[in-house]
Amino acid sequence: MLEPGGRLLVSVEHPFAIALWQHMAGEKPEYFKTRIRVDEWAMGGQTAQMRFWDRPLHAMTEAFTAAGFRISVISEPPFVPEARELFPEVREITGTRFLSFLFFVLEAG
Repeated sequence: MLEPGGRLLVSVEHPFAIALWQHMAGEKPEYFKTRIRVDEWAMGGQTAQMRFWDRPLHAMTEAFTAAGFRISVISEPPFVPEARELFPEVREITGTRFLSFLFFVLEAG
């Protein structure tokens, strides 16, 4: 449990990016739907199933405030130079921001 005034830093996949990836994969984007998504990752010669919960921004902020946190920062980080080279098609769509993650700074009440 955090002491009152303590901070929790949270990084989540940007919900718009998930909808964009769905669209780019030929799927119908479902931004407002909360759902579990299972991806298979390969690392070090082994594979693992990774589970993610996709949810819209309002569902995240409502859950944080319902848990007693005050949201002091929501940040969408800018591109790093490597991302511009690796993902030029995403930069064309999103401009100067790489909509892949959101960072929240939450303060305990």
